[in-house]
Amino acid sequence: MLLGAIADDLTGATDLALMLSREGMRTIQTIGVPKAGLDLLDVDAVVVALKSRTNPAAEAVAMSLEALSFLQTAGAKQFLFKYCSTFDSSPAGNIGPVTEALMQALNTDLTIVCPAFPANGRTIYKGHLFVGDQLLCDSPMRNHPLTPMTDSSLVRLMAGQSQLKVGLVTRETVGQGASAVAEAFEAARSKGEEALVVDALTDADLRVIGEAAGGLTLITGGSGIALGLPANFRRAGLLRPAGDALAFSAPAGRSMILAGSCSEATRGQIRTAIDAGVPTLKLDPMAIAEGRFPVEDALSWALNQSARAPLIYSSAEPDEVKAAQSALGRERAGSLIEHFLAEIALGLRAAGVRRLIVAGGETSGAVVGALAPDALFIGPEIDPGVPWTLTLGQTEPMALALKSGNFGAPDFFLKAWDILP
Repeated sequence: MLLGAIADDLTGATDLALMLSREGMRTIQTIGVPKAGLDLLDVDAVVVALKSRTNPAAEAVAMSLEALSFLQTAGAKQFLFKYCSTFDSSPAGNIGPVTEALMQALNTDLTIVCPAFPANGRTIYKGHLFVGDQLLCDSPMRNHPLTPMTDSSLVRLMAGQSQLKVGLVTRETVGQGASAVAEAFEAARSKGEEALVVDALTDADLRVIGEAAGGLTLITGGSGIALGLPANFRRAGLLRPAGDALAFSAPAGRSMILAGSCSEATRGQIRTAIDAGVPTLKLDPMAIAEGRFPVEDALSWALNQSARAPLIYSSAEPDEVKAAQSALGRERAGSLIEHFLAEIALGLRAAGVRRLIVAGGETSGAVVGALAPDALFIGPEIDPGVPWTLTLGQTEPMALALKSGNFGAPDFFLKAWDILP
């Protein structure tokens, strides 16, 4: 194995695994730290999907260090800590503490911070993160129910979350090529800087940064930063000229959509599905909390629909989310819905559903945790950063599309099915 990656949520891990697979690395995504005996003989990269993004920092650090230990034992030559392209993290959040702990464990004195993903409108300029044409703090992410982003400066965010000395490599340097970026890394190291925010506006920038980062033990960022990493291994003669393609075959069976994300993108996808005539069931957190709407009622509704892929969702507008959090508490409101949707997923599998879309990182983590596959095989891409996957290690495999709340075109829930063989 060449590259070992730790992702702080499930959909982000899938996004990264897709990126590496597209660049020619044979990639497996595991659900949590793998069990002993996982066959890695023909694997170039392993992405360990954690559910640590919104955990207390100490828990996230412990989980990440456990994943790192596995990847070190498996022989990884380079390590990547993957987090969201919108840097989802509260002031007391996990990205800084986890980065610091991984650096200490790996005995490395320099890493980079680059969550840019231009294909989905995430870019970095002068150290500030943009979502489309908006600064992060002006984007819909300012209303995120768990990790509201009210600052766009990655330098300030990293410095506020860790004890690391944070520096910046600007777009002007990136535009001069990989050698200039590598020289900037060394200059920063001589000044005692430990975490470097790196500007990136295009995929070409990310490839330049990836090439310059070939000598770094640890890299941190979004999935986009992985664009330039496989070529480093290929130039070193460690990676096959091209990975052998493996056929993706989706199992036959009924289809379903579960959405727990309250992001603007997912809400728009739900509206598009409703306009197209997709049957929908909106969950009421208070009815669930008070026991007035059990899982069995949701399953009964779903299994009595004749449409190709009915939709059950808890996604709501910001004012509705705040009302539920006020009544139930922020953590309880979130975990209640996640657990409910995970129970629905188990019931759907038992009833013969074999093709399932799940929207939302936390929701996807809960659903896959309940379904408990050993790993996921990466299949065809639906939209940037979102592939179909196939569960591994189970007698009844399922095709799963695990979508970050912010990802996907408005017609995502409609077109995804046409991609399946």
